[in-house]
Amino acid sequence: MVRAVNRPAGYLATPAGEGPWPGVVVIHEIFGLDEEIRIHTDRLAAMGYLAFAVDLFAERRRLCTARALKAVATGSGPEYADIATAREWLRAQDGCTGRVGVVGFCLGGGFALMTLPDWDAAAVNYGALPRRLGSAVGGSCPVVGSYGGRDRTLPGAARKLAAALREADVAHDVKEYPAAGHSFLNEHPNAPAWAAPIAGALMHVGPEPTSAADAWVRIDAFLGEHLRA
Repeated sequence: MVRAVNRPAGYLATPAGEGPWPGVVVIHEIFGLDEEIRIHTDRLAAMGYLAFAVDLFAERRRLCTARALKAVATGSGPEYADIATAREWLRAQDGCTGRVGVVGFCLGGGFALMTLPDWDAAAVNYGALPRRLGSAVGGSCPVVGSYGGRDRTLPGAARKLAAALREADVAHDVKEYPAAGHSFLNEHPNAPAWAAPIAGALMHVGPEPTSAADAWVRIDAFLGEHLRA
């Protein structure tokens, strides 16, 4: 008997036309499931993916950011259960082919890297690398990764991730964009005022349209190859 999975908190975007479609779980940035994440989720639906952005902060508003950062660093925390629930719920939908990938941004990219074996493909965008990177990519699904060269908090992350995936013989496409900083895929600035000093000086947070356009083409092509097969 198949156990029904209740729909988790989040935002669902459905492609036009008739399904079924491959699914993607979208994992949000450190600022939560905001308008930028909804824009990303709608874009993925327009590409032909049944896209669900899971809200990791829905049930844990108090101290949710600090707890989520700890969960990414340690590999343990209730956020992982929320992500798994979102994946299984999406996979069980009539409109889903059963193949499900993950698309993570910032904090969400870190969670994606910590759960790589659980997906059919992963798109990691400026996500912090696991402390034990070699172990994290063991048994990994195919990975497409995008990083900003101006993001001083993630120096060499693209090079290190590509090397680890190559060593593990995992299909991958990882690229660093020299003109981009953190969150360069966003269409609008979304960092709150309290984060401005770090966001500006260290991370160069904000849109970089040229880099973003190229990254989205790569993401669509890579997910299409590995989720639509």
